[in-house]
Amino acid sequence: MKPVAIKDNVFWVGAVDWNSRDFHGYSLSPMGTTYNAYLLKDTKTTLFDTVKHTSKPEFLCRLSQALDGDLTKIDYIVVNHLEPDHAGCLPELVERAKPEKIFTSPMGKRAMDAHFHQTDWPVEVVKTGDSISLGENTVRFIETRMLHWPDSMVSYIPEKKLAICNDIFGQNIASSARFADEANRAVLEHAMREYYANIVNPYSAVTLKTLDALAGMNLDIDMIAPDHGLIFRGDDVAYAMNSYRAFAEQKPTAKAVIAYDTMWHSTEKMAEAIGQGLEDAGIDVQIMWTKANHHSRIQTELHNAGALIVGSPTHNNGILPGVAALLTYVKGLRPLNKVGAAFGSFGWSGESVKCISEHLESMGVELVEGVKCKHVPDHEALGQCYDLGQAVAAALKAKL
Repeated sequence: MKPVAIKDNVFWVGAVDWNSRDFHGYSLSPMGTTYNAYLLKDTKTTLFDTVKHTSKPEFLCRLSQALDGDLTKIDYIVVNHLEPDHAGCLPELVERAKPEKIFTSPMGKRAMDAHFHQTDWPVEVVKTGDSISLGENTVRFIETRMLHWPDSMVSYIPEKKLAICNDIFGQNIASSARFADEANRAVLEHAMREYYANIVNPYSAVTLKTLDALAGMNLDIDMIAPDHGLIFRGDDVAYAMNSYRAFAEQKPTAKAVIAYDTMWHSTEKMAEAIGQGLEDAGIDVQIMWTKANHHSRIQTELHNAGALIVGSPTHNNGILPGVAALLTYVKGLRPLNKVGAAFGSFGWSGESVKCISEHLESMGVELVEGVKCKHVPDHEALGQCYDLGQAVAAALKAKL
């Protein structure tokens, strides 16, 4: 559990959580995560963030080794984000290290008070444009509100060309590697998209505004150090920035996600016929049964898709609970630029298509008229499903 030097006198002192399988309601299986914290040694030795309380022993071991066993060598603590996976060890660390100052944003101070109810901590509030001297190094603070909490901020150290950026650019990857260029690129890209799609996506407009603001500051950055996952250095800094811009723009692509649940496989047969219609029209298709795919996996696939087609049999004059849960989850993440449709089988009432269509319309999905089928779909009904796939494909191509 040794600290890892990431730059001269800058150390990663975080923790790897190999066993975590749930993060803010989305599945981490089989990746786990890391909680990253960073230590900069200078005249004023400074710690940036802590870790989740369950990883305290690993964190304190690395931190202690970096400080020759003396935590009181920490002069300053910078709290970029107050969520418990990054501030969970803050109370014990303050007690042990007795820092001269604790820096956080205006919203961070409110969150700190609400979380820890401390009145005697040496807290100083910093805003965008404020800076502090550590000796040879300077920390410039940049508030990044709603990426993804109101308190979030970036600590930029110009002398190190280093941006410590809390949850922005994060990924949930448990790994012995510390740098993005040490990882499989496909795994990294998937983990970045998964994190963005399930955590940051509701704040895409803020993301684009923040990226523009950072570009306007002309910051010289050759390393981005997030609080989860791998660190970006060199050319990967531009890769991280460009990836986030693409994620935030949510431009539609020639891909469709068909998400469904089924009782006796009738709705499943309909999903397959719709998928064939899309495929024959040149659209990439992901058919995802809600019982076999966690809602976060469906959302990750949906993020870079241009179409969402949802199916359920009618159940108690509505839809099956798994489909209702998926629609609620996806709506909260505010997807943009989607076309879509509803489908489903029924026995005697047949409200599911109307119910799903209303959900999709409330998300801003551009609707194509859906299809419903009584009991088991015959050849004619499957033909209607195929035609629905073709119609959605045509609507999607019109947006590309």
